[in-house]
Amino acid sequence: QLQFVESGGDLVKPGGSLRLSCSASGFTLDYYTVGWFRQVPGWEREGISCISTTGMYTKYVDSVKGRFTISRDNEKNTVYLQLNSLKPEDTGVYYCAANTRPCANSGYFHYEHSYWGQGTPVTVSS
Repeated sequence: QLQFVESGGDLVKPGGSLRLSCSASGFTLDYYTVGWFRQVPGWEREGISCISTTGMYTKYVDSVKGRFTISRDNEKNTVYLQLNSLKPEDTGVYYCAANTRPCANSGYFHYEHSYWGQGTPVTVSS
């Protein structure tokens, strides 16, 4: 089955850190840009970060800028999201998905993405 497998989510206290992984299963990641998305129960899923095919370009929404870092290792067919200085409002299920269009495009998070995984839950609570 062609999809991402997300992992690394956990329960963490405010101010803590996590590293999420997003491994491509059944396809090669090299030709895709990848976005990380977050969904809170009762709210629409939102795009929070994306990365170009080579990893040279990254983008973040304001709410996570300076705290989260996206990276990728194409040899390992994996994209990562480092979450630092976590806040309770970061709680949600985190997903990654692929696209063939540039991460730099202003409407990137609204494009139809592919290979969605099951997500990994992050809970930030004291």
